[in-house]
Amino acid sequence: MTVGEPRLRADAKRNAEQIRRAAIEAFRGRGLAVPLDEVAKAAGVSKATIFNRFGGRIGLIEAVIEQLVAGELFAIIDHARTIADAGERAAYYIDAIRELQYRQPAVNDVLLQLYPESQQLMAICRVAGGFNAELVEAGHEARRLRPEFTEGDLQALVHDSALALKYGSRPAAADYERRTTFLLDGIRTH
Repeated sequence: MTVGEPRLRADAKRNAEQIRRAAIEAFRGRGLAVPLDEVAKAAGVSKATIFNRFGGRIGLIEAVIEQLVAGELFAIIDHARTIADAGERAAYYIDAIRELQYRQPAVNDVLLQLYPESQQLMAICRVAGGFNAELVEAGHEARRLRPEFTEGDLQALVHDSALALKYGSRPAAADYERRTTFLLDGIRTH
């Protein structure tokens, strides 16, 4: 607790933690647009309690986005940085991001920047965007990515996947994985 931060009663702390857990579960399964009424019901509180504790949807997103999205996304980036070969690094990263997008709908909401009022969400996007630039530059320097493939192309591929998964018909996992292979074959040098 910091100076000036009010002490929460035990029941208020319990309510806040129940709301966080319910939000993580709901957002993880269906994305960040899950109605707050549903989160409140799952937490066993009123919707007003969410507004009192978190100020609404953006505050709730801010309270859970690190655990919900940033941890996995940053772990992918960190692991990618350990791969010495730039082509293998790009392949791992793209495959891992696409798998995360398929499995975790909230990631697509983040990558599409659907809640730009969330400073934490936008900070996650900046980190991912910075890594995309780093990845493409390293791939070009090592001549492992096609020279015409740009950082903007990588951003668009991730964005297009997010749009398709969020608003399109969800493909079977095997088809989605097969298309990842086609994508990787198209951007790498041979």
